[in-house]
Amino acid sequence: MRATSLTVAALAAALALTACDSGGSGDDTQDSKADAVCVDKLAVEFGPGNAAPAAGDTGNVPVTVTNRGGGDCTLDGLPAFAFEAGGTSTAVAPDQAAAAGRTTLTKGASTSFTLTYVLGEKGGKGLAPQKAKVTLPGAGKAHSFKWSYGVVALKSDGKTPDASVSGFQRTGD
Repeated sequence: MRATSLTVAALAAALALTACDSGGSGDDTQDSKADAVCVDKLAVEFGPGNAAPAAGDTGNVPVTVTNRGGGDCTLDGLPAFAFEAGGTSTAVAPDQAAAAGRTTLTKGASTSFTLTYVLGEKGGKGLAPQKAKVTLPGAGKAHSFKWSYGVVALKSDGKTPDASVSGFQRTGD
């Protein structure tokens, strides 16, 4: 009787594991390479944004990601964002409310996230980026865009940009 119980338990466990299979090849390295190729082919559009009108005001810039490929593509995590100024890259932290998750884009579908920043004073302490750099989760490359929204204020530590990035939001239907 005990052998039968153990066999039934082992069979149930095996079926449960099979039901959770992602349907992939079983080779996580190969699956992650396929995901990176898919993510690298997504179209990324930066802006136009709502520029902060005066020093100390908040502005925001939407970043739209569109799947123009043939199959589904999944983003797993949060987007990474950095400012480039004078040959130095400075990362922007995710918004405190941003939650990492999985976002699957079918052909033609889009998602977006928002960069929110505080405008700094011209000639004052702040970061004067020339470029904004977006890296999608799982991507092998970054997308660079010209920054045209002025000086970004720094937080009280004098080093960190007063900016944040939201998580992905579904757009369209």
